[in-house]
Order: sequence, then C-alpha cells, then structure tokens
Amino acid sequence: QEQLVESGGGLVQAGGSLRLSCVTSGGTFYNMGWFRQAPGKEREFVATINGHGTETNYARSVKGRATISRDNAKRTMWLQMNGLKPEDTAIYYCAAQSYYSGYLSVTSHDYRHWGQGTEVTVSS
Repeated sequence: QEQLVESGGGLVQAGGSLRLSCVTSGGTFYNMGWFRQAPGKEREFVATINGHGTETNYARSVKGRATISRDNAKRTMWLQMNGLKPEDTAIYYCAAQSYYSGYLSVTSHDYRHWGQGTEVTVSS
C-alpha cells in the first residue's frame, strides 16, 4: 500500500529555516510535490519536482526561499525553506503521482497520493 509520511515541521521564528521530509513506501512515484493549507484557507501549491529530480517548479510566494529535492534511492523528498515568514504558517502536505506525466502540475487534484501533513508555525 502506497504511503507518504512527512516530518520536520515545528515552531520557528521569522527568518529561520526548516527542512521538511517526505518518505514514501509501497509504490512507485513519479512527479511529487508539496502543498500547504493555512487555517481557514484552501490548500495551495508550494513546489513540485519531476521523477528524476531534474525539473522543479515553485509557487511565486516561496520562490527564492524554498528548494525541493529528492533522492529516489532513499525514497525521500525534501523541502528546504529559508527566510520563513509568518504567512508560511500552515500544514504542509507531501503529494505524489503514481503515473508518469511530463507536466509538473501545480493542481492538487492531479496528485492521488497524500501524506498526513506536518505543521509549520512561524512566529513573528
């Protein structure tokens, strides 16, 4: 059974950094991504990476502050976030596609597999 497990969230001061991890098991995953959902808001795209880890795409709100990466041998994807802002506070979700797609989708509906989320709180 496919499973995605996030970790690395926590409480951090504005300007600080966090590295979120997503460990997968039970399936073959191609494009993967990070989404987040703040209290009272809809889930939004953060970053995505292709199956080989050679192509990435970022939301405008995190571009320049976030780096998505993956190591398929370790079945792990990461999101390094620097210069954190209070508006980055949200639950961060790992998402994955179990089919090949040449298009890096920024739409949550295109990702079938999801983790349970890890909470990030940025204090001002």
